[in-house]
Amino acid sequence: MTYDFSKLKKNLAGVEDWTKKEFSNIRTSQASPAILDAVKVESYGAFVPISQIASITIEGSRTIRIAPWDHSHAKEIDKAITAANLGVSVAVDDKGLRVNFPELTSERRTEIVKAAKEKLEEAKKQIRGHRDETIKDIKGKEKTGGFGKDDIFRLEKDAQKFVDDTNKKLEAAFTKKEKEILS
Repeated sequence: MTYDFSKLKKNLAGVEDWTKKEFSNIRTSQASPAILDAVKVESYGAFVPISQIASITIEGSRTIRIAPWDHSHAKEIDKAITAANLGVSVAVDDKGLRVNFPELTSERRTEIVKAAKEKLEEAKKQIRGHRDETIKDIKGKEKTGGFGKDDIFRLEKDAQKFVDDTNKKLEAAFTKKEKEILS
């Protein structure tokens, strides 16, 4: 008898996507527009991402240029980036805004790696929750007579294999991000 692992796979893929998005929001010494994805700006009474009210381009290795389509938004964008506490400096000029990424100190790099590790642990916690939910469902099917003891044991091993594969992918993503931060 087979078990449908599609819900578990979907949940694990969701955690993997969330983790990659969180890692992309973690700042390194290189300019990356992805860091601004989480910043919301008040525009005409609604909070929207910067990308919806301005064009964002990389101007140099440590500089991003934000050109608002309506120049009156420049002050609001400046306020939102400053309030987000991203560790960047913002300068407003006649063309828009310039976001500068300062050189990271070794102490700050260590803090950033620690924050990335916390995101990884949070993802692993979510994965364990999804695994436990699936195993509980499998054991529930045993009680209703759907599976035998051997089937339960095999299905639990299969669920753990999906979890282990996802954990390996997340560890690889963390290692890559750690190298990026520390280099």
